[in-house]
Amino acid sequence: MESQVELGIAVNDELFNPDAGERRALLAHMGDVGLDHLTVGDHISFHGGTGFDGFVAATTALASHDTLSVMIGVYLAGLRHPMATARSLSTLSSLAPGRLVLGVGVAGEDRTEVSNMGVDPSTRGRRMDETLGLLRRLASGEAVDHRGEFFELDNARILPPLEPRVPIVIGGGGDVAVNRTVSHGDGWLGMWCSARRYGATHLQILEACEEAGRDAPTFAGLNMWVGLGDEADVARADLGASMSRLYNLPPEKFQHITAAGRPEDVAEFLSAYVEAGARTLTLVPVAKDVHTAIELSGEVRRLLQALVPA
Repeated sequence: MESQVELGIAVNDELFNPDAGERRALLAHMGDVGLDHLTVGDHISFHGGTGFDGFVAATTALASHDTLSVMIGVYLAGLRHPMATARSLSTLSSLAPGRLVLGVGVAGEDRTEVSNMGVDPSTRGRRMDETLGLLRRLASGEAVDHRGEFFELDNARILPPLEPRVPIVIGGGGDVAVNRTVSHGDGWLGMWCSARRYGATHLQILEACEEAGRDAPTFAGLNMWVGLGDEADVARADLGASMSRLYNLPPEKFQHITAAGRPEDVAEFLSAYVEAGARTLTLVPVAKDVHTAIELSGEVRRLLQALVPA
């Protein structure tokens, strides 16, 4: 274990507050308790119409706080044209250089969201791979000519080039995520997995990078839903209810890959992931209110950082 643990939280609904003062106070509280980053999601029309644009959310946060980093985790890059994504990256990197991480995913949880964007769900993986290759090339600012399965570019260029380059991290699991991380990613963003599975995938990525002759990834991330509160049973029930409303699945489906209780309980559960190699953790917190979630998440961060001395 070489690098320090970083911990942030995902805040979505509360970020989209028309009161700019309340929005800034929310982000200031995150900075005050020592959280390292904010993670925002991205959906176009999820399970019947919910969602928000990841780049709009990231821009809002970066413009409302001077130091917090922001991760889009994950952006459905395969549902957008890579030229449009590259332009958004260039624009936002100019606004807040070095403070953005782009996590990408293939949008597998609601296939209607994919098909309604004019994308055949069966091609979304190949489309993502072609998109990621183009984003790498376009980030350089050099002209790109490309003839692929999904995109054709003629003398395409995005200026200014990304400086520093925005890290791209790969969400997902299994061999596909490993291969995509080795081919296109600065690291892996684990979600919906046990600590044992996280460790196995992390090790697989390290070994595959070594075999491919490339440097080890600079990013080892984890997103996890957690319930935070003094009473573990209440926190667990509130967490299950929130997740069931969003994902249309019973709470027991999430029991083994989520944590609930006091900060000490959550940190203890997450410590197995830290032991398995996770270093950039994002909590998706459920608590009695957002400021309680921020305060208790800051305590989880303090407890986890003690596991990996600077």
